[in-house]
Amino acid sequence: MKNAPIAPILPAMTDTTPDNLIEFPCHFPIKIMGLHCSEFEIAVLEIIRRHSPDLAEDAIRSRPSKGNKYLALTITIVATSREQLDNIYRELSAHELVTMAL
Repeated sequence: MKNAPIAPILPAMTDTTPDNLIEFPCHFPIKIMGLHCSEFEIAVLEIIRRHSPDLAEDAIRSRPSKGNKYLALTITIVATSREQLDNIYRELSAHELVTMAL
């Protein structure tokens, strides 16, 4: 059973706050968690690269959970706009293999 979609936790990304709280372009870390399987990593990287095609290999860090059941990925992109970040979080949150995106 798929978990309910989780909204991104970005205070600067609400409709009532000014767009200038984040200055673009900037390095922006995205944390994604899901079950530890190759399909999870592949799906996440496909989503990120669709929105940030110049992603460097050294921008990706992974850390398995203590029991190795879950995997946390931290991917630092060069964010160019609020729209880009919104689209990334929207697509990650909708994916069935993603448990959480922060």
